Amino acid sequence: MTPLPRSTPEAEGISSTAILDFVAGAELLLESLHSLMVVRHGRVIAEGWWYPFAAQHPHLMFSVSKSFTSTAVGLAIREGLLTLDGLVVDLLPEDLPAQIDPHLAVLNVRHLLTMTTGHPTDTVSLADDSPGDNWARTILAQPLEFTPGTHYVYNSGASYLLSAILQRLTGERLLDYLTPRLFEPLGIVGATWESCPRGIDAGGWGLALTTEQLATFGQLLLQRGEWNGTQLVPAEWIDEATSAQVDTSGTDHDVDGRQGYGYQFWLNQPTGYRAEGAFGQFCLVLPETDAVILLTSALPTAQRALDLVWEHLLPAFSDQPLPETQSGLGGTLTSLAMPTVTGDVTSPTAARAAGIRFDFDDPEVTAATLEPGLLTIIRGGVSTPLAFGYGEWLASADARVLASGAWVSPGTLVVRAHDVGTPFSRTYTLEFADDALTLDIEQNVAFGDLPHTHVVSR
Repeated sequence: MTPLPRSTPEAEGISSTAILDFVAGAELLLESLHSLMVVRHGRVIAEGWWYPFAAQHPHLMFSVSKSFTSTAVGLAIREGLLTLDGLVVDLLPEDLPAQIDPHLAVLNVRHLLTMTTGHPTDTVSLADDSPGDNWARTILAQPLEFTPGTHYVYNSGASYLLSAILQRLTGERLLDYLTPRLFEPLGIVGATWESCPRGIDAGGWGLALTTEQLATFGQLLLQRGEWNGTQLVPAEWIDEATSAQVDTSGTDHDVDGRQGYGYQFWLNQPTGYRAEGAFGQFCLVLPETDAVILLTSALPTAQRALDLVWEHLLPAFSDQPLPETQSGLGGTLTSLAMPTVTGDVTSPTAARAAGIRFDFDDPEVTAATLEPGLLTIIRGGVSTPLAFGYGEWLASADARVLASGAWVSPGTLVVRAHDVGTPFSRTYTLEFADDALTLDIEQNVAFGDLPHTHVVSR
């Protein structure tokens, strides 16, 4: 892709010190940021990745995907393919239950966009639990306890239905529909989108982009749909989609989630709006300051990242250029890194355990072996080698996974692995005692309870 132009913070009216303060606060208070990019007046003025995360790695964006789905709906409306008042019973006629109740009969595109479908809870789990491969049919079969348009509840299943509607109307996947209309003009190449068993893109999740690719989308929004002299997306649609369409003040969302919801966009507490994905994926669009701020993360509580943006970055934007300073910001941003596991490179236990297969009475993790710099986990007979470095991040055969390890005590090895295309990391703790191995595998973030495997060799 053609990168966004670069400039310095001071030239675009923000001090490097403010960005340094944000980074310092993030490293102190946040569990794990993966990337930061600040765009002002259309120019990138700060960018950094916490190694092993890097600029070239697409990152799973979770519900940021919804904002792209909303944009696709706006494009389809411009092309006359549907309207906000279009009824779901007309748009997905082959996916309807045998009996159409009065609530389902009035469900329309606007209700799907605003998460006011009438469902009492999010229907996204129904997709995974669906007895067949037709997610839309499973979702539409669920009772609508409220009249559509009267009750808000965050509902990723609604976004999936939008994707299903668009695919039926256009005859192509959402990703393919957006490619010539949005991605190609923005220079976005290589985007991927998870799809359901029927080949319908998830709509509400599953889009993977690099940080800068997401930044170009944010800049397009900031420019109200105009890009290089061409109106890619109707300005009126962006204005409407990013305005409060439904009140979320009475929900149990964090404070920024209680500021109102548009058409698959959130309103920010102080100013502007955002696309937001689970665990701290953010595209913050701030029209009042002509800025876009991007974060990718692995945060159990994403609100804390927003709080740091509002505390350090937002107040620092000036209407005028500032004197250039020697702040050391560039060096700080290029040296960002996730902390490696600290400890010893080897242990007497390492030689004793090398090459031994430790078997477990577990249906998933059946065995493990250890060699210097290589941990192999066997799941159901399938071996997954995990290379790890001592004091450095080392890639496995799957270049997306990089790991670091160390002996934290004579009998305990800890290996931490990051999948740089996602927020997910896993920590493997191997405790050797006599001829037995106790293996714990813990994940950093998850929907619901954190996965934790605890097995002892037999």
